[in-house]
Amino acid sequence: MTDNVVHISKAKSNLLTRNEAAEYLGVTPQTLAVWACTRRYNLPVIKMGRLAKYKLSDLDAFINSRSVGGIAA
Repeated sequence: MTDNVVHISKAKSNLLTRNEAAEYLGVTPQTLAVWACTRRYNLPVIKMGRLAKYKLSDLDAFINSRSVGGIAA
């Protein structure tokens, strides 16, 4: 039974609120809400009732997909 609790805690820590995700990306929470509503960008949103959650890995993938120029690694 403790394994389930640990597993849930790890999963929860990978989810950010809209405010946290906005701060991570350097935009406002309202901007993220508009992007989700208009589907302007392919940024997955996890809906939990009225709450919007974002996976940290999805935010990192979004940042990487928006990178332009520079030298490829």
